[in-house]
Amino acid sequence: MALSRSARLGALATAAASFLVIAASSAPKPGADGIGDPYFPQLGNGGFDARHYDLDVAYNPDTDRLDGRTTLTARATQNLSSFDLDLQKLEVTKVEVNGRRADFTRAGDEIRITPRGTLSKGRTFTVTVTYGGVPEALNGPIVFGSDYGWMKTADGVFVACEPNAASSWFPSSDHPSDKATYDIRIKAPKGLTGVSNGRLISTRDTGAGTVTHWRESRPMATYLATATIGKFDVKSGRTPAGTPIYVAIDPVLANSNSVDVYAVTAAATDYWSQIFGPYPFEETGAIVDDMPEAGFSLEVQSKPAYSAVRSESTIVHELAHQWFGDSVSVERWKDIWLNEGFATYAQWLWSEHQGVRSAHDSFLAGYNTRPADSSFWQTVVADPQRDTMFVSAVYQRGAMTLQMLRERIGDTAFFKLLPAWTKLHRYGNANTADFIRLAEKISGQQLDDLFQTWLFTPGKPSL
Repeated sequence: MALSRSARLGALATAAASFLVIAASSAPKPGADGIGDPYFPQLGNGGFDARHYDLDVAYNPDTDRLDGRTTLTARATQNLSSFDLDLQKLEVTKVEVNGRRADFTRAGDEIRITPRGTLSKGRTFTVTVTYGGVPEALNGPIVFGSDYGWMKTADGVFVACEPNAASSWFPSSDHPSDKATYDIRIKAPKGLTGVSNGRLISTRDTGAGTVTHWRESRPMATYLATATIGKFDVKSGRTPAGTPIYVAIDPVLANSNSVDVYAVTAAATDYWSQIFGPYPFEETGAIVDDMPEAGFSLEVQSKPAYSAVRSESTIVHELAHQWFGDSVSVERWKDIWLNEGFATYAQWLWSEHQGVRSAHDSFLAGYNTRPADSSFWQTVVADPQRDTMFVSAVYQRGAMTLQMLRERIGDTAFFKLLPAWTKLHRYGNANTADFIRLAEKISGQQLDDLFQTWLFTPGKPSL
């Protein structure tokens, strides 16, 4: 087929216009200063995908000073002229990209880094940030009104960072949608132990300090990273089913609580592996620190961190998070019920497993004790808002939703759904719509009405 002259000219003009559009779209530009999470718009960063963090931190409890060097390996997802990292308060002294000095500016909690040349889309690059200062704990209404993040203790520091405090101690893309693997080296004065995620690679003395090197080889959200430092009695071994276990307990607390943290951790890890699917990490364990001011515990990946709040029920809750929250992480913070509702429901399942009370009776206990005019029922569980993302309704009504689902679709489908969910999104991110879709697929039922009532509609549902 031959084209007329006018058709040929039209084709050439179209091709030229297309080339200009492509050229404009591929021109290097800055990465976004946040991923656009409605609760924390500037958390995380656009233009790259974090792959691995190599953290070197040295902490002096006497001065409360932290000195750090973080190397992030990332892949550019666009042609980058510059990009951002999140870092709160601490002073940056040097930035290098691919081993070459790079310019940077600060604007609030954002570091804007300009490499010497364009970082091409698809290219893997490294950025190394040298920094230091006195980290500050965060506070406010979000975490039960408690301080959180980098919290000084009598002999060191307790580090528990959900939802937005990881960037208070290391530069990062501080959002759970940008997960990475980690090597974490913690230098502390001799006599103190630095405990972190994954497995212990080495311990070595250097001058007046001791360096512990930890490696988390499975993808991890930033808020689950820890560098807790103090005096600890350590017990390690394997669970009855063979999972390595490492439990560090502040000697101040060794005889102050009746719960056997090591034994319950081992038993719960093995039981959840039967119910939720294979344990997702290389090691299980616990960090039990004397930090009563924190008033909460956190599902630190591979080693939940417990302050003064710990019990068998708390331990099984935090260990359930290893599947629901750590391996399968929220896509946006409004999906937090996928973490807390599931971990709370795990407490009900544990009571059922122990023969103490059925999950149905646990549901009724929570449902019947809260009158219809209670503010509890006014939280929209699927979007609880930033400052109330950890209110009790997210936990309890989230768990109630799961019990209603179990009773609707039956035990066979329900206990097929849980491990299917953790397998489908293993080491990734998911949202509420993903869960509803999978529940409908496995059950063969249309479930919009159930989820609309229990997750999206304020008010006490009728039974």
